[in-house]
Amino acid sequence: MELTRLGTGIGWRPEIADAVETLDGVDWVEAVAENICEDHLPEPLARLRARGVTVVPHGVSLGLGGADRPDPVRLAGLAARAELLGAPLVSEHVAFVRAGGPLTGSAGLEAGHLLPVPRTWDALAVLCENVRIAQDSLPVPLALENIAALIAWPGEELTEGQFLAELVERTGVRLLIDVANLHTNHVNLGEDPARALDELPVEAVAYVHVAGGTQVDGVWHDTHAHPVTAPVLKVLAELRKRVDPPGVLLERDDDFPPAAELAGELDAIRATLAAGPAVPRPAPRAARPAGPATLAPGGRDRVAGAQETLLRSLVAGAPAPEEFDADRLGVQSRALAAKRAGVVAKLVPDLVVILGDGFRAAFLAYAAARPMSGGYRRDALAFAEHLLVAGEPADDAARRRLTHWWEDRAGARPTPRAAKLLRAARSLVSARGEVTS
Repeated sequence: MELTRLGTGIGWRPEIADAVETLDGVDWVEAVAENICEDHLPEPLARLRARGVTVVPHGVSLGLGGADRPDPVRLAGLAARAELLGAPLVSEHVAFVRAGGPLTGSAGLEAGHLLPVPRTWDALAVLCENVRIAQDSLPVPLALENIAALIAWPGEELTEGQFLAELVERTGVRLLIDVANLHTNHVNLGEDPARALDELPVEAVAYVHVAGGTQVDGVWHDTHAHPVTAPVLKVLAELRKRVDPPGVLLERDDDFPPAAELAGELDAIRATLAAGPAVPRPAPRAARPAGPATLAPGGRDRVAGAQETLLRSLVAGAPAPEEFDADRLGVQSRALAAKRAGVVAKLVPDLVVILGDGFRAAFLAYAAARPMSGGYRRDALAFAEHLLVAGEPADDAARRRLTHWWEDRAGARPTPRAAKLLRAARSLVSARGEVTS
């Protein structure tokens, strides 16, 4: 398995685009695929490419661990971005991000986040089928990332290392190992990072993620908004004992520090790698448990039902599934809602301006039993619709501004429901003696 040498890199984000261009020793960058257009690059990324800097697109929305087969449109978009960037590979996650739909005969649900796949033979077989579909659709090799988890599935049949090793054996997919996520799962789930690394086929590691987080009430939150901690670097050192990774990348997604601090974190990563052995020791390959080689009858349906049940409890107020830790599910549910509110606020800051300090509380109340079904921008529009139908906000001027905001985004030919909503919103304002046009 020939792997591209990438070197030391950093996650490219628009907020730190200028800083990334000035950092010394950055060999490559990774960009969130869904934040890049399929036919042209943001100017800062184009400048990096012109300098010969490798750019790897990192997908977050395929949901290859979900019960549904991969969406051909999403796959085509990821392939187009790989071609546009001249990327040597693309990456995604071992996760599910949506549930429901035709497989369960119910409305589809969006998590808005990466959720863990049950480490069962059924889920592994579904994942492998989905990965093969993705591999056939992409022009370059695919690497998959282990994710951070706040919750554990009951009745799992494999460890994380065994699950990923079997995935590589069956599909030949490459691995993106996030050492911060291994640390997160150590704190939250009691899983031993060293054991996971010993069980992995480290020769399949395409590159490594390093990121920061924070611990609150005994739970580690993989925020990508805090400095990299010593325990995470310790896991990186453990990995380095076993393999000299082709690439290592610093991730930062929020609360961006000055360029000097980013440079310091990159230096710490380089120092950790340099302290490793000249010849990494091969890990003793633990025996993997035997399981079915193909998907059992009804396996995809079983995975679909389990994932929908869990997601409904997290985003739609349904009861916690049996055998799950209800308290931990509550932590995950609140984290999902907080992320959802934060992303909407970031995508549509003018909505936050209209609602002022009341935005967050109003959004969380709206989201408590209203799962996302069409992405964050549609979520923002649905939130505005919800407020207007309820006659909110109470302030007439704010409600008038919200009505105009919603009308501008509902489209030139709104749906019957949207047209009815617009008439209702205008009536509410007119009843108070206001003019909306």
